[in-house]
Amino acid sequence: MSDLIDPFGRRVSYLRVSVTDRCNYRCVYCMAENMTFLPKSDLLSLEELDRVCSAFVKRGVDKIRLTGGEPLVRRGIMTFIENLSRHLKTGALKELTLTTNGSQLEKYAAQLAEYGIKRINVSLDSLDPAKFEDATRWGHLEDVLGGLSAAKRAGLEVKINTVALKGFNDDEFDRVIQWCGDEDYDLTLIETMPMGEISEDRLNQYLPLSVARDRIEKSWTLDDTDYQTGGPAAYAVVRETGKRIGFITPLTHNFCESCNRVRLTCTGRLYMCLGQDDCADLRGPLRQSENNQLLNDAIDRAIGNKPKGHDFAIDRLNAAPAVSRHMSVTGG
Repeated sequence: MSDLIDPFGRRVSYLRVSVTDRCNYRCVYCMAENMTFLPKSDLLSLEELDRVCSAFVKRGVDKIRLTGGEPLVRRGIMTFIENLSRHLKTGALKELTLTTNGSQLEKYAAQLAEYGIKRINVSLDSLDPAKFEDATRWGHLEDVLGGLSAAKRAGLEVKINTVALKGFNDDEFDRVIQWCGDEDYDLTLIETMPMGEISEDRLNQYLPLSVARDRIEKSWTLDDTDYQTGGPAAYAVVRETGKRIGFITPLTHNFCESCNRVRLTCTGRLYMCLGQDDCADLRGPLRQSENNQLLNDAIDRAIGNKPKGHDFAIDRLNAAPAVSRHMSVTGG
């Protein structure tokens, strides 16, 4: 069966799967505090998610990242991961990984490693306990730090994801870089993305990473590298710590020219671009037939509509989110 090639000649080899829109945190740049989540009846079953993921693997997708919401809060998720890991054993899937807020790692890190997951991304926006609680609204820093310790014991490679927020954590970059060096973690800084209505003014949150990098380089020596993980980050090595620091800049630098990924929601909608509202329904064809012909046809049509790039922007004249859905629906 042929690989998935979009209209611009980019091979789609990376599937990000939001297994749930639910989360045990309410991060200020991601969600409103009083979120209305999808009814459980709208969600694909874990068996259906496995079937869709497997269809993509057969079409040449060799990397799958599980996201949410918080993926580890979905009931039965470890059985799903164990089943999906069969593609790692055959070699069809090169990597199965996940992005998590870290709060459940103390419980699940050893199992994740047992099922073939070798590295994870952990979202962490402050090392100050009070600020961490402010950012997540409901979270406790000690839960994440305990989870990171469990991940280290399990042998998982950890990358820390930090959303750069003006006036909130922009005074912590030096501390986070030193901590990541001490703990042997790579770090990625991310510009806040205009997705979904939140209670904050995003323009007040937004910090261009060009500004962040200028500040960082007053204290650290950054050596640019061509290292890639398959994601959109541009990496440098912090000479003083030997660890990598990545910059994801959807607003100040469009990274779309090399996009190799699509995103599947927990309801079976396939988004060909994070920053566009255009999507394809895979749940319908999935449930209309026990074989995958209709599903594969729908996937082909979707990839044929993959846009060249996104429409993200933040300014005073464009205060509304670029896309109406929250990041938790699509998968971070």
